[in-house]
Amino acid sequence: MAELKTKRTTQDPYEYLKTIEPEEKRQDCLTLIKLFEKVTGQDAVMWGTSIVGFGMYHYKSERSRQEGDWPLAAFAPRVQNLTLYSMMGNEDSKDLFEKLGKYKVSGSCLHIKRLSDVDLEVLEQIIKRSYDHSKKTLL
Repeated sequence: MAELKTKRTTQDPYEYLKTIEPEEKRQDCLTLIKLFEKVTGQDAVMWGTSIVGFGMYHYKSERSRQEGDWPLAAFAPRVQNLTLYSMMGNEDSKDLFEKLGKYKVSGSCLHIKRLSDVDLEVLEQIIKRSYDHSKKTLL
């Protein structure tokens, strides 16, 4: 079995975010890191080269036989958008998505082009519900 590439690292997430361009995306990432830290009560940790994660759980997939650690909540700046991981697994948040603003979904990821496209108070509630749901179901 191949070794997983995306693992917890010692890289400073704030130093990583200094490299993000353009400036608007960097500022959005700094807003997100503060929002995630506030909601989760966890310090930001780098996972792989570009994922900023909060909290951690251990998983073991019977289907793929992969095993490893993964953040309970995370985001990553991508070329086209900001990707928030594990945001779509909680059915209790459906009402909030109607109020969020402009976004796209793929799998359990929420994709936002820029934070000015969404309501930050609603996003905070979605992150909180998703994080609480993940803690309850994965730990």
